[in-house]
Amino acid sequence: MTSSELLASSAVAVTWADRVLKSASVILPIAVLFSTFGAANGSVFTGGRVVYCAGREGHLPELLSYVYVRRLTPLPSIVFTCAISLVMIGISNIGQLVDFFSFTAWLFYGLTALSLLVMRYTKRDEPRIVRVPIVITIIFLLCAIYLVIAPIVENPQIQFLYASIFIVGGLIFYVPLVHFKLVKIDKLTMYMQLFMEIAPPHVEPDS
Repeated sequence: MTSSELLASSAVAVTWADRVLKSASVILPIAVLFSTFGAANGSVFTGGRVVYCAGREGHLPELLSYVYVRRLTPLPSIVFTCAISLVMIGISNIGQLVDFFSFTAWLFYGLTALSLLVMRYTKRDEPRIVRVPIVITIIFLLCAIYLVIAPIVENPQIQFLYASIFIVGGLIFYVPLVHFKLVKIDKLTMYMQLFMEIAPPHVEPDS
């Protein structure tokens, strides 16, 4: 395929399969379907448990660190993650979601690399389980900066503004609910425990 054909194609893999695989090109969409399903399944497992760990460490409300007493799975965090996903799907299309995710993901990837550089000098004596050469960290940080800034410069879109507002808007909930604990949600926590059959992870279920 020429560069113009690649740019004109709405699905490069499908166009390639039609030319190369001929009648067997149906295999490729099916493979993409299975790949997408596997990626979504993995995201449910990992995304929910990231929220669970954040709640356990005090970065999110403690309720999100509770587990289902029968299976010991982080049910509240998984439900919370799925609810946020449904909201995002409902108010946007797939193209906007890709732009939103790419911008947000690489922004935080870059911040993670930057924090690694900062802690390399502020916490020199801390034990390190894994060591990463500082050159690799710097290269990764520069790539992340490019992937965040380049799309905005090349093709400014309102989605980038939405992503920034969404990120900053999280502070509205984090500061009073988590950092200062100004708003008590004890009753909500109790009701959710009864409704979802959940408990703090350090409480052993009845035998």
